[in-house]
Amino acid sequence: MTDEHIDTIIIGAGQAGIAMSEHLTAKGFSHRVFEKSRIAEAWRTGRWDSLVANGPAWHDRFPHREFPNYAGDEFVGKEDVANYFSDYVEQFQLPVECGVEVKRVSKKPQQPGFYVETSKGNFHADNVVVATGPFHHPLIPPIAPAIDGIQQIHSAHYFNPEQLAPGAVLVVGAGSSGVQIADEIQRSGRDVYLSVGPHDRPPRSYRGRDFCWWLGVLGLWDATEHAPGKSHVTIAVSGARGGETIDFRRLAKQGITLTGMTDHFAGEVVHFKPDLLDNIRAGDESYLALLDAADAWIESNGADLPEEPTARQFVENAHCLTQPLTDLDLRAAGVTTIIWATGYSTDYHWLDIDVFDEKGKPRQQRGVSAERGLYFLGLPWQSRRGSSFIWGVWHDANYVADQIAIHKSYLAYPTISLS
Repeated sequence: MTDEHIDTIIIGAGQAGIAMSEHLTAKGFSHRVFEKSRIAEAWRTGRWDSLVANGPAWHDRFPHREFPNYAGDEFVGKEDVANYFSDYVEQFQLPVECGVEVKRVSKKPQQPGFYVETSKGNFHADNVVVATGPFHHPLIPPIAPAIDGIQQIHSAHYFNPEQLAPGAVLVVGAGSSGVQIADEIQRSGRDVYLSVGPHDRPPRSYRGRDFCWWLGVLGLWDATEHAPGKSHVTIAVSGARGGETIDFRRLAKQGITLTGMTDHFAGEVVHFKPDLLDNIRAGDESYLALLDAADAWIESNGADLPEEPTARQFVENAHCLTQPLTDLDLRAAGVTTIIWATGYSTDYHWLDIDVFDEKGKPRQQRGVSAERGLYFLGLPWQSRRGSSFIWGVWHDANYVADQIAIHKSYLAYPTISLS
């Protein structure tokens, strides 16, 4: 290893790494940010072309910079989100180095600090912040079949309908990504089947306020753990076309064929679980529960917000809901593409430190790992529900920066006090 020393190395220049760098810069702490690609690369190349942020411009941002050319409840396009972070780095003169891949991080034996091996050279650091997020590799479940003539891609590799072979499309997964992708493809003139699992579907807005605002005034952003039974439930929300509530019944009326969860494949036939109506009803319950909580808050606080009775009116069930498919012959239905909107797996193979549980997840408390000096940032529910949002990771970074300051003070004792 070389003798070059860096006080703190931040790995990743997405929203988490940039937020971390801002807080360390404000504290006057020497650090570097290593990014193997470009700043906010996932927003540029890991999202489909028409994607917009799921939160409005006033909400999904860092405190010290607004989105230019966006106002109020407008939703920011993905390229503008990426440019926002690049401009943020320039505004605060953050020490980001692109094109530097971290290949291995290991603990120094019998002394504080870490060895960091990179494509640019080797370093040692007192602190390392892993700001790579949880979405490392697109995850396609093992039930995916091998069928000649049917293209299969993950939602991370979907960009627009034109890239797909002519024919019908099956989208597996109905969280925010799956729903928006299925809707876009169907609007382009194709037949689309959408496999729907358990989900929550908050109102995009209610009584003149976006759901992000409602979660704030109701204190729901500060929830520190999932509600019972909700840890594997996706959230169906969209900022597309100016923002709209995801309504699966409307999508069915629009022409998308909804099915239950994808269970297994037998040759060219896909079999679905008989749970479609149960999943839709459970989503309705989560939707109505938020409306009830909002109404109660308005009454309790005497807020002058317009009533919205139509929000509780549901579209009647289309045929695919009254008689759900139990199976689908892909070839007979003309399906030529399967899009797996099934999430991501994590990969910390390069982090050669024993800080992971039996499922490969970091053992950490609000970003502070089991190994002193090693921190994580950008994890879902890292400190609370809001941690995965742009503004939420900024506040998590503030806490981690404080922990780094405290740790540095202990190591520097007695020359520096904790005051």
